[in-house]
Amino acid sequence: MTRWRRVFVPGGTFFFTVVTERRKAILTTAKGRVLLGTVMRECQQHWPFEVMGIVLLPDHLHAILRLPSEDVDYPKRWGWMKKEFTKRWLDAGGIEQQRSPSRQKNRRRGVWQRRYWEHCIRDQDDFSRHMNYLHFNPVKHQYVPCPADWPWSTFHRYVREGVYEANWGCGGIDGLDIVAGKS
Repeated sequence: MTRWRRVFVPGGTFFFTVVTERRKAILTTAKGRVLLGTVMRECQQHWPFEVMGIVLLPDHLHAILRLPSEDVDYPKRWGWMKKEFTKRWLDAGGIEQQRSPSRQKNRRRGVWQRRYWEHCIRDQDDFSRHMNYLHFNPVKHQYVPCPADWPWSTFHRYVREGVYEANWGCGGIDGLDIVAGKS
Protein backbone atom coordinates (compact mmCIF):
# COMPACT_ATOMS: atom_id res chain seq x y z
CA MET A 1 0.00 0.00 0.00
CA THR A 2 1.28 3.44 -0.91
CA ARG A 3 2.04 5.72 1.99
CA TRP A 4 1.32 9.31 1.07
CA ARG A 5 3.62 11.80 2.71
CA ARG A 6 2.26 15.24 3.32
CA VAL A 7 4.18 18.26 4.50
CA PHE A 8 2.68 20.11 7.45
CA VAL A 9 4.00 23.62 8.08
CA PRO A 10 2.13 25.72 10.65
CA GLY A 11 0.76 28.82 8.93
CA GLY A 12 2.07 27.50 5.62
CA THR A 13 1.12 28.41 2.11
CA PHE A 14 0.27 25.46 -0.13
CA PHE A 15 -0.39 24.86 -3.82
CA PHE A 16 -3.12 22.29 -4.56
CA THR A 17 -4.42 20.44 -7.59
CA VAL A 18 -7.82 18.83 -7.07
CA VAL A 19 -9.35 16.79 -9.91
CA THR A 20 -12.87 15.56 -10.64
CA GLU A 21 -13.53 11.83 -11.01
CA ARG A 22 -12.56 10.66 -14.49
CA ARG A 23 -11.91 14.31 -15.26
CA LYS A 24 -15.60 15.02 -15.74
CA ALA A 25 -16.13 18.65 -16.77
CA ILE A 26 -18.32 19.98 -13.94
CA LEU A 27 -16.40 22.76 -12.20
CA THR A 28 -17.00 25.54 -14.71
CA THR A 29 -20.72 24.83 -15.06
CA ALA A 30 -22.95 27.41 -13.41
CA LYS A 31 -24.00 24.87 -10.77
CA GLY A 32 -20.43 23.73 -10.15
CA ARG A 33 -19.06 27.26 -9.74
CA VAL A 34 -21.80 28.35 -7.35
CA LEU A 35 -21.58 25.22 -5.23
CA LEU A 36 -17.80 25.28 -5.01
CA GLY A 37 -17.73 28.98 -4.09
CA THR A 38 -20.38 28.48 -1.43
CA VAL A 39 -18.65 25.45 0.06
CA MET A 40 -15.25 27.20 0.12
CA ARG A 41 -16.69 30.25 1.89
CA GLU A 42 -18.49 28.04 4.45
CA CYS A 43 -15.28 26.10 5.05
CA GLN A 44 -13.45 29.37 5.69
CA GLN A 45 -15.99 30.17 8.41
CA HIS A 46 -15.28 26.85 10.17
CA TRP A 47 -11.54 26.64 9.51
CA PRO A 48 -10.07 29.92 8.26
CA PHE A 49 -7.70 30.10 5.31
CA GLU A 50 -6.80 32.72 2.75
CA VAL A 51 -7.24 32.03 -0.97
CA MET A 52 -4.09 33.52 -2.46
CA GLY A 53 -4.92 32.32 -5.97
CA ILE A 54 -7.34 29.96 -7.70
CA VAL A 55 -8.28 28.88 -11.18
CA LEU A 56 -11.24 26.67 -12.06
CA LEU A 57 -10.95 24.53 -15.16
CA PRO A 58 -13.71 22.21 -16.32
CA ASP A 59 -12.22 19.09 -14.71
CA HIS A 60 -9.76 20.36 -12.09
CA LEU A 61 -8.74 23.32 -10.04
CA HIS A 62 -5.49 24.77 -8.82
CA ALA A 63 -5.42 26.82 -5.64
CA ILE A 64 -2.86 28.45 -3.41
CA LEU A 65 -4.12 28.63 0.16
CA ARG A 66 -2.48 30.17 3.22
CA LEU A 67 -3.35 28.74 6.63
CA PRO A 68 -3.46 30.70 9.88
CA SER A 69 -0.33 30.58 12.04
CA GLU A 70 -0.08 27.38 14.10
CA ASP A 71 -2.60 25.63 11.81
CA VAL A 72 -1.50 22.70 9.63
CA ASP A 73 -4.79 20.96 8.86
CA TYR A 74 -5.40 21.49 5.17
CA PRO A 75 -6.52 17.82 4.77
CA LYS A 76 -9.52 18.54 7.01
CA ARG A 77 -10.45 21.52 4.86
CA TRP A 78 -10.17 19.68 1.53
CA GLY A 79 -11.95 16.62 2.91
CA TRP A 80 -14.83 18.77 4.14
CA MET A 81 -15.03 20.82 0.93
CA LYS A 82 -15.03 17.73 -1.30
CA LYS A 83 -17.64 16.00 0.88
CA GLU A 84 -19.96 19.02 1.04
CA PHE A 85 -19.60 19.79 -2.66
CA THR A 86 -20.40 16.15 -3.49
CA LYS A 87 -23.53 16.09 -1.30
CA ARG A 88 -24.83 19.34 -2.73
CA TRP A 89 -23.89 18.45 -6.30
CA LEU A 90 -25.83 15.19 -6.11
CA ASP A 91 -28.75 16.82 -4.26
CA ALA A 92 -28.97 19.42 -7.05
CA GLY A 93 -29.22 16.70 -9.69
CA GLY A 94 -25.55 16.53 -10.62
CA ILE A 95 -24.36 13.23 -12.00
CA GLU A 96 -21.55 11.16 -10.57
CA GLN A 97 -19.21 8.92 -12.51
CA GLN A 98 -19.56 5.15 -12.43
CA ARG A 99 -18.07 3.71 -9.24
CA SER A 100 -16.10 0.50 -8.95
CA PRO A 101 -17.23 -2.18 -6.48
CA SER A 102 -14.34 -1.13 -4.24
CA ARG A 103 -15.48 2.52 -4.26
CA GLN A 104 -19.03 1.42 -3.52
CA LYS A 105 -17.86 -0.80 -0.65
CA ASN A 106 -15.91 2.11 0.84
CA ARG A 107 -18.89 4.46 0.35
CA ARG A 108 -16.98 6.71 -2.06
CA ARG A 109 -18.92 8.80 -4.53
CA GLY A 110 -17.97 9.41 -8.15
CA VAL A 111 -17.52 13.19 -8.12
CA TRP A 112 -13.88 13.79 -7.06
CA GLN A 113 -10.73 11.79 -7.44
CA ARG A 114 -9.84 10.33 -4.08
CA ARG A 115 -6.62 12.21 -3.52
CA TYR A 116 -5.22 15.61 -4.40
CA TRP A 117 -1.76 16.95 -5.07
CA GLU A 118 -0.20 19.44 -2.70
CA HIS A 119 3.06 21.34 -2.56
CA CYS A 120 4.32 23.46 0.33
CA ILE A 121 5.42 26.85 -0.97
CA ARG A 122 9.02 27.39 0.12
CA ASP A 123 9.71 31.06 -0.60
CA GLN A 124 8.64 34.06 -2.67
CA ASP A 125 10.17 32.69 -5.89
CA ASP A 126 8.34 29.38 -5.43
CA PHE A 127 5.12 31.29 -4.72
CA SER A 128 5.53 33.38 -7.88
CA ARG A 129 6.25 30.34 -10.08
CA HIS A 130 3.19 28.50 -8.76
CA MET A 131 0.99 31.57 -9.05
CA ASN A 132 2.16 32.00 -12.66
CA TYR A 133 1.49 28.32 -13.35
CA LEU A 134 -1.99 28.58 -11.86
CA HIS A 135 -2.91 31.65 -13.91
CA PHE A 136 -1.37 30.32 -17.14
CA ASN A 137 -3.17 26.95 -16.87
CA PRO A 138 -6.21 27.85 -19.04
CA VAL A 139 -3.79 28.82 -21.83
CA LYS A 140 -1.75 25.64 -21.33
CA HIS A 141 -4.91 23.55 -21.80
CA GLN A 142 -5.82 25.64 -24.87
CA TYR A 143 -9.11 26.97 -23.51
CA VAL A 144 -8.10 30.57 -24.23
CA PRO A 145 -5.17 32.41 -25.87
CA CYS A 146 -4.55 34.68 -22.85
CA PRO A 147 -5.04 34.26 -19.08
CA ALA A 148 -7.16 37.44 -19.08
CA ASP A 149 -9.69 35.68 -21.34
CA TRP A 150 -10.47 33.01 -18.72
CA PRO A 151 -13.20 34.23 -16.35
CA TRP A 152 -12.74 31.76 -13.45
CA SER A 153 -9.41 32.84 -12.06
CA THR A 154 -7.88 35.25 -9.58
CA PHE A 155 -5.78 36.58 -12.47
CA HIS A 156 -8.24 39.47 -12.86
CA ARG A 157 -7.81 40.47 -9.20
CA TYR A 158 -4.02 40.52 -9.61
CA VAL A 159 -4.31 42.64 -12.77
CA ARG A 160 -6.42 45.17 -10.83
CA GLU A 161 -3.78 45.16 -8.07
CA GLY A 162 -1.00 45.77 -10.60
CA VAL A 163 0.76 42.43 -10.08
CA TYR A 164 0.21 41.29 -13.67
CA GLU A 165 -0.17 43.24 -16.90
CA ALA A 166 -3.49 42.44 -18.61
CA ASN A 167 -1.64 40.89 -21.56
CA TRP A 168 0.65 38.69 -19.43
CA GLY A 169 0.98 35.18 -20.86
CA CYS A 170 -0.57 36.03 -24.21
CA GLY A 171 2.63 35.24 -26.09
CA GLY A 172 2.83 31.67 -24.80
CA ILE A 173 5.00 30.08 -22.17
CA ASP A 174 8.39 31.21 -23.49
CA GLY A 175 10.02 33.60 -21.06
CA LEU A 176 7.52 33.02 -18.26
CA ASP A 177 8.75 31.76 -14.90
CA ILE A 178 6.44 28.78 -14.43
CA VAL A 179 6.79 25.45 -12.66
CA ALA A 180 6.39 22.48 -14.99
CA GLY A 181 4.87 19.04 -14.79
CA LYS A 182 1.45 19.54 -13.24
CA SER A 183 -1.92 19.11 -14.92
